[in-house]
Amino acid sequence: MTETDRSDPGAEPWVVAGLGNPGPTYAGHRHNVGYLVADELVHRMGASFKAHKASRSEVAEGRLAPVPGSGRPGPRVVVLRPRSYMNEVGGPVKALLSFYKVGPERLVAVHDELDIAFDTMRVKLGGGDNGHNGLRSIRGSLGTGDFYRVRVGIGRPPGRQDPADFVLSNYSSAERKVLPFQVDRAADAVEALVTLGLAETQQRFNS
Repeated sequence: MTETDRSDPGAEPWVVAGLGNPGPTYAGHRHNVGYLVADELVHRMGASFKAHKASRSEVAEGRLAPVPGSGRPGPRVVVLRPRSYMNEVGGPVKALLSFYKVGPERLVAVHDELDIAFDTMRVKLGGGDNGHNGLRSIRGSLGTGDFYRVRVGIGRPPGRQDPADFVLSNYSSAERKVLPFQVDRAADAVEALVTLGLAETQQRFNS
């Protein structure tokens, strides 16, 4: 993909899927950090979520800030928060890609990652699901894992706590103080990925 494709005002939109579970019961869980990053991106675009019945999602559409010196508007981005549970998000993601007529190569999934320490992240293209139910569902629905991922670290559970219980639990009080900065940085990573490409984004954020 060329940089022209990224900055062309008429180019197909990017779809950014913030993964999480719907409803107030899950809102503060580590598994829902993708929702928080989606909220931040939509705030930056000056947009708002609206129900999108065709994909069973909340969707917001807008443009990111332009690349400095490009002289062109920023890329079109569609941000979605699936309103299905994590193990079923593949259906809404596939439906939205079909609605906007874009392929998996224009999809960015933002999700929690157990194998990355809290307050760090990694950006990658493709790969397996590493036990993440949301990624497994997307891979199953799309028939491919060749989409971008912004992997927001939550770290491994302490002691013998079951990882499934850990991801479905609230951040600690100490983590909650840092979380807004982590969410902000993850949103920065999404913007860099869409506007600048994978290599430069990895150089900046895969620390």
